[in-house]
Amino acid sequence: MARCTIGSGRLFCVPMVGARIMETIMSELRDAAMNSKAWPFEEARKLVKRYAKQKPEKGYVLFETGYGPSGLPHIGTFGEVARTTMVRRAFEALSDIPTKLICFSDDLDGMRKVPGNVPDPEKLQEHMQRPLSVVPDPFGKYDSFGDHNNAMLLRFLDTFGFEYEFYSASKFYKSGQFDQILLRAVEKYDEIMEVMLKSLREERRATYSCFLPISQKTGRVMYVPMKSVNAVDGTITFDDEDGEEITMSVTGGQVKLQWKPAFGARWAALGVDFEMYGKDHSTNTHIYDEICRILGGRAPEHFVYEMFLDETGGKISKSSGNGISIDEWLTYASAESLSYFMYLKPKTAKRLHFDVIPKAVDEYHQHLRAFEGQDMKARLNNPVWHIHRGQPPVSDMVVPFSMLLNLASASSAENKDQMWGFIQKYAPDATPETHPGLDAAAGYAVRYFLDFVKPTKVYRAADDQERAALSDLADRLKAWDDAVDGEALQSLVFAVGKEHGFDPLRAWFSAIYEVLLGAKQGPRFGGFIALFGVPETVTLIEKALAGEFVTE
Repeated sequence: MARCTIGSGRLFCVPMVGARIMETIMSELRDAAMNSKAWPFEEARKLVKRYAKQKPEKGYVLFETGYGPSGLPHIGTFGEVARTTMVRRAFEALSDIPTKLICFSDDLDGMRKVPGNVPDPEKLQEHMQRPLSVVPDPFGKYDSFGDHNNAMLLRFLDTFGFEYEFYSASKFYKSGQFDQILLRAVEKYDEIMEVMLKSLREERRATYSCFLPISQKTGRVMYVPMKSVNAVDGTITFDDEDGEEITMSVTGGQVKLQWKPAFGARWAALGVDFEMYGKDHSTNTHIYDEICRILGGRAPEHFVYEMFLDETGGKISKSSGNGISIDEWLTYASAESLSYFMYLKPKTAKRLHFDVIPKAVDEYHQHLRAFEGQDMKARLNNPVWHIHRGQPPVSDMVVPFSMLLNLASASSAENKDQMWGFIQKYAPDATPETHPGLDAAAGYAVRYFLDFVKPTKVYRAADDQERAALSDLADRLKAWDDAVDGEALQSLVFAVGKEHGFDPLRAWFSAIYEVLLGAKQGPRFGGFIALFGVPETVTLIEKALAGEFVTE
């Protein structure tokens, strides 16, 4: 006989003889989680408080993320789902109430701008303001542009193993699932409009309506004022694009809500308990909440995160395609390193460009290595607990990613097999089979080097002081007969720099990086020598001093 319980978001079944031990573990986990300063637990505790007196009537706590498929999914879209999932898992560690995550795509929204990062964008011009779910797919793979972008999102979310239910606005409206809320919006039209008009400029108020009818003649989503709203039969009356007066039912997908009222209406319709969104939505939170309450719902808990910035400091955008795409990050690093980047300081604006990847990879593995020796309190504050639902793997990165990048640079590696020739001299017991994470990282490092490091490498010639010091270092390495130990070799490099009068000593290391590696920054050079090889480093120095790396 076994007893089953939930911990860290997973179901554990243990023999009755171990039930007390499991109960003790779960008690310790929850006690630590209730006091953890990790931001997912801080958010999860709000949900615990929300249902402290009574469990939700629907039987579960509902988390939601929204997606506007106006352009290809970008990395910020993933970040929203990843962070929401972290809060969900934190809640599951605190409560026995079941949870659900919905990813809601507003693919009934009219296409307001043609994205610049799609094939033949001019062919989409004639479909402006038509719902994305009927705009032809410029990639020619799906029934519509909305379907294409939804599929891109789902493929990525599935790659990461997220547990979610996907909702399409087009299907949600057309299936009748939203009809009850739309009819209630007709009844509460004046109250909704009162909330909305307060937030609008005077010129916008004259033509604003919370309802957007879809023209039966042109198929376009229309931004037109209402002539009348009939609460008895659930209809609206307006002038179509050609001036003809039309009376239309709000049900069955013929009408959609403006995006601000749609937020609150969706919360009310689904019973959403938690949703996070970017800072650009923060001024509208009170509008979303008030409309949710008007329509008979309870406003959810919110979390507002800062925006991601591209390399120039601009906000990343789906339509412009700036910043890093989902696939681009996965070309150069693991999915877990991306989750780690998303965990960090969500209320701080962060640059999201290719140069953040190496640091994210190495820091992620540092936290993995630390996890094993930590107590419960420290583990719950460790990002990898939240990335891996409390059960992180053991890191097999015996060589840091930054070191792999420098190895690829110094050896001009074209593939990871070349990298393994050096790695196995440094770590003889490591193989691609026993260290799959390291093997993948070696491949990532080569690709990153070829695409970003190699094109920007700028070597310079050594000055007289640097030349003398580098020659001395090469001579001492030729005579090295001790064990190839990174720390011992680092001490040797330090000693050479001091003896040749470098002050500050970092000027010596800058010279090493710029003359030998063609970079402004580099690794602990003793560790690099141990990885690259003593004879190979001597050859590297000799080539640099012979001017082989410097080009006109």
